[in-house]
Amino acid sequence: MMKTLSPLFQVPASKTPPAIPAIFRFSTLAVAGAIQNCKTQTKPTLKRRSAKPTNNVSPIPILTPTTPPSSSLPQKKVLVPIGFGTEEMEAVIMIVVLRRAGANVTVASVEEQLEVEASGGTRLVADAFISACSDENFDLVALPGGMPGSTRLRDCEILQKITKRQADAKRLYAAICAAPAVTLLPWGLLRRKKTTCHPAFMDKLSTFWAVKSNLQVSGELTTSRGPGTSFQFAVSLVEQLFGESVAKEICESMLLNIVDDNSRKEEFDEVSWSLGHAPEVLIPVANGSEEIEVVTIVDILRRAKANVTVSSVEKSLQILASSGTKIIADKMISDAANSVYDLIVLPGGALGSERLHKSKILKTLLKEQQSAGRMLGAICSSPAILHKQGLLKDKRATAHPSVINKLNSAVNTARVVIDGKVITGKGLATATDFALAIVSKLFGQARARSVAEGLVFEYPR
Repeated sequence: MMKTLSPLFQVPASKTPPAIPAIFRFSTLAVAGAIQNCKTQTKPTLKRRSAKPTNNVSPIPILTPTTPPSSSLPQKKVLVPIGFGTEEMEAVIMIVVLRRAGANVTVASVEEQLEVEASGGTRLVADAFISACSDENFDLVALPGGMPGSTRLRDCEILQKITKRQADAKRLYAAICAAPAVTLLPWGLLRRKKTTCHPAFMDKLSTFWAVKSNLQVSGELTTSRGPGTSFQFAVSLVEQLFGESVAKEICESMLLNIVDDNSRKEEFDEVSWSLGHAPEVLIPVANGSEEIEVVTIVDILRRAKANVTVSSVEKSLQILASSGTKIIADKMISDAANSVYDLIVLPGGALGSERLHKSKILKTLLKEQQSAGRMLGAICSSPAILHKQGLLKDKRATAHPSVINKLNSAVNTARVVIDGKVITGKGLATATDFALAIVSKLFGQARARSVAEGLVFEYPR
């Protein structure tokens, strides 16, 4: 078994990414209202940004992929547990990458409710309670990190039993960021295993077995360092479950080849974005929005101390993202429209972009944003929205390979393109570069470098 996935990330940029659909298959585990959750139910001390109403959250239909997954691949069952303070980038990147590969991923809450507020304030909705998974066997149990999320996972007795049973059966288990040191170590699941984790927690690991690498595979255990290494971590898990060819296809479909072959960013008509106050940022979302982009942009901008509002253009706060992740927005777009934002950023996702484009309120907001000389951003398929609405006139931009030919002045050689007060990105695996480029423009290089360090993400000097 390979210990690094570097060959998989060296895919020729000229090769057209295959159409690998997101898989929206959920566990059929029954969730009863009287289910008893983990024995430890003490609420964590978690700073909440605001009291967010949930009374207008309503069920929404599950999206179905246009093309069924390959029947030749064996179905693999994966458990991803989440709790208050789980790192949302790590959880969502794992979920999306594994679902795209064809895994049946169950997102399980270790809390008393399915709705979980992650470490950066993003609210996720799990598919099931962890107690509904107690008698299930999984091909992989993968723990995201984050604090206090890792302690919430550690204190869940049901999850501890599931993971110990997984290790005893020599089935795959994995952890990233703080979870190896904070969760697996107290459970005794790191014995005689070379392990890595977030640099802030390395001192908790045995010096003899600690490894300072982004990815470490040690038998059935795989560990990694943080949000910035989540793609490498998730692709490694795909390779172990499905093989190298599937992992290569995932790298291509998620633009990991672009990460290797394109420059980080190109800037034209350079102007200052600095403000005399904490930036107010609006992220509109819809059913079908690409969750990796939503979560990555929101998490990184909040780490940089921007005030970020996630608003739904749907009829409820809850949206179902492109790979089946359920996200609860902070506000409805009608309520968000009552405020002024320094920056509006549109996430991608083919269906999500189409639904954003149809929002009359958002269309008005975008036009007002440009007329007032404020900043605009779009990633993946959403630069096409700005183009259709006449907001990219005389602007150079980039976008996902599937839509870039729709732009008039397209730049295909960079992950991120900035032209004046408009920023665009290719999407998916380039979302971290995109968000950090925004941080650099709003706060300066030093702030962007500091945020990247916390993510364990390589940032250019």
